[in-house]
Amino acid sequence: MTAAALRALHHGRAADDPLVLPGPWDAESARIFAAAGFPALATPSAGVSAALGYADGSTPPDEMFAAVARIVRAVDVPVTADLEAGYGLPAKELVERIAATGAVGCNIEDSDHHSGALTDAGRQADRLAEIRAAAGDELVINARIDVFLPGRGGFGGTDGSGGTDLAAQVAEAADRGLRYAAAGADCVYPILAPPQVLRELADRIGLPVNALAVPGGPSPRELGAAGASRVTFGGGLHGRAMGAVQALAEELRTG
Repeated sequence: MTAAALRALHHGRAADDPLVLPGPWDAESARIFAAAGFPALATPSAGVSAALGYADGSTPPDEMFAAVARIVRAVDVPVTADLEAGYGLPAKELVERIAATGAVGCNIEDSDHHSGALTDAGRQADRLAEIRAAAGDELVINARIDVFLPGRGGFGGTDGSGGTDLAAQVAEAADRGLRYAAAGADCVYPILAPPQVLRELADRIGLPVNALAVPGGPSPRELGAAGASRVTFGGGLHGRAMGAVQALAEELRTG
C-alpha cells in the first residue's frame, strides 16, 4: 500500500466519520483489525513496547522497527508507525528505516519522553522538513504536538483559579502546528487536547487533526464531530486486550 492511499483517507470525510485507525501491537492483532474492515492501521509505541517487554519509550530502535515490519507484512492495508521522537536518527536514515519496514506513515513527537521537555518548535519544524525532503511524498507525516501533556514545557500550569491555562496551550499548539504544516507535515496530533478545542486547532492550522480516543471519553464519531479527521488509541487497545487476558488468568487460577 502507498502513502498516497493513506493520505487520501484523511480528506473528504464527513464530520461524524473520522478515519479510525486501530493500534495493533503484533501481527495477529493487526490481522484481526484489518479483517474487521478498517482501511488502515496505526501502530502504538506503548502497545508494541509492552508486547516486546519494554516500558513505553524504552524499546531499542532495532526491535521497534522489526515489530513494525512484522505488522506490515501481516496485512494488506496501509500502516503508519508511532516512532516516538525518531530515536535520534538523522532524517535520511530514519526515512530509510521506515521504508524498509513497509510502513507508509509515521508519528514524530515534539517532546522528550524521559525529561518531558518540549522540543524547540523551530528546531522540530526543521527536523520535520528534513524528513519530508528525504521521503518526498512517500511518507505520511503525523506531527505530534505535546503541549497538552501534563508538565510539558511549563504548560499544564494554572490560570490562577486552579485550572489549566487552556488558552495558552491552544495558542502554542496552533503556532507549532502552523510551523509543522509549513515544514511538510500531512496532519497534526495534539495529543490529549480537550475535544472542545479540536475544531479551532483544525481551522487555525489547516491540516487534518488526529485525536486520541481514551476509555470513558468521547467516541471516535464524537471526536470527529468535534473536529478530528483521524482518531487513534495509543496503547489503549492493547491495555484492554491485556485486561481480558488478566481476567482469563484469574478465571483459570480460581476455576
